[in-house]
Amino acid sequence: MAKLLEYQGKGWLREAGLAAPRGRAADTAEQVAAIAVELACPVVVKAQVQAGGRGKSGGLAMADTPVEAAAAALRLLGSELKGGLIRQVLVEEKLDIVHEFYAGYTVNSGREARCPMLMFSPQGGMDIESVPEEKLFRLLVSPTRGPGEPELLDMLQRAEVPPEHRRALVKFLVGLFRAYRTYDCFTLEINPLVLIRAGGFVAADCKMEIDNNSVFRHPEMSIEVARDFGHDPTELDLIGWGIEEADQRGSGFLMSMGFDEKTPGYIGYHPIGGGSAMLGMDALSKVGLKVANYADTSGNPVGSKIYRVAKVVLSQPGIDGYLLGGFMMANQEQWHHAHAIVKALRETLPQRPGLPCLLLLCGNKEEESLAILREGLADVPGGERIEIYGREHVTDTGFIAQKMLSMVHEYQRARGG
Repeated sequence: MAKLLEYQGKGWLREAGLAAPRGRAADTAEQVAAIAVELACPVVVKAQVQAGGRGKSGGLAMADTPVEAAAAALRLLGSELKGGLIRQVLVEEKLDIVHEFYAGYTVNSGREARCPMLMFSPQGGMDIESVPEEKLFRLLVSPTRGPGEPELLDMLQRAEVPPEHRRALVKFLVGLFRAYRTYDCFTLEINPLVLIRAGGFVAADCKMEIDNNSVFRHPEMSIEVARDFGHDPTELDLIGWGIEEADQRGSGFLMSMGFDEKTPGYIGYHPIGGGSAMLGMDALSKVGLKVANYADTSGNPVGSKIYRVAKVVLSQPGIDGYLLGGFMMANQEQWHHAHAIVKALRETLPQRPGLPCLLLLCGNKEEESLAILREGLADVPGGERIEIYGREHVTDTGFIAQKMLSMVHEYQRARGG
């Protein structure tokens, strides 16, 4: 899913007519102080990272003055929180909260449902994970009509929400679904949804995830990468997304795996098929090797797309090998892979002589594809460590991993490692 940061999600909630605290994002302590002066009230300074539990992890700070707000920003900006670098903070008014609720819409993909689902709890906030099951209410929702007022009132009654607040809460939940549908969300979660002393309900937090397949319909959101990496996109991630975005013919997925260039034993990994890719990753891990990246060229992609993925995988500095991991009998014309890999290696190996390259390829047109690989790479400069295998080792992940390991050790010894 394409995840938005809290301040971005709240901006779109306001566009949809839902209440959110006054404030905006900043990336310097000076900006934070200026925003606090404009708000002219105690503020909350909140780290903007893709992670939950920020309050318990030190990602939130209360400030009564602009000076305190700037000091909190100096502490947060540039630091890491749950593996994410804090580049921005959200500065917003501190709310006078009477009670915290939890509300969110997501997709129930169960066979019996396959529709949006509202999840609601009269207990929200930082301890939402510990809310007992009997305090979490679920309501299946029509994707076209949304939730009806009678069923929402019934749910709120069962949740023991005070009667005087139910109508206003129904209005908010109906509006929240309207935003959920308008923005093609996969998940739209408000925790906490707060009742403030002045009256009314306000989204004190916002987790908004846009369905990847709908991002093209929302250019106004300026979503750079329609993927959930679990980390800030790296240069490799951005290049990989550019390949996929520009060419929809088959899969050409490419993602960074937290590669440390200074540590030996990383493999440029180019699997074919997402499920079988996991088999290869497990096998490499068992022999002490690590994958620098994840990739996938399945679904019968054209040769030019496979070539671009292979070139990016091979371009990573510091890798000790390249593995084309076709751990499956692919129902696609494999000579596209063969032609693409020959071109990529012939261009790369002269600059990286001796780099171990293990190529496992099987499926449709397998014999022809293996012949293309053998003939195309027979005289490539720097290609003295190329091994080519077909269906005889398609499920023999242990053999492939051990072979890759021995090639890597030979390569490291030759380089004085």
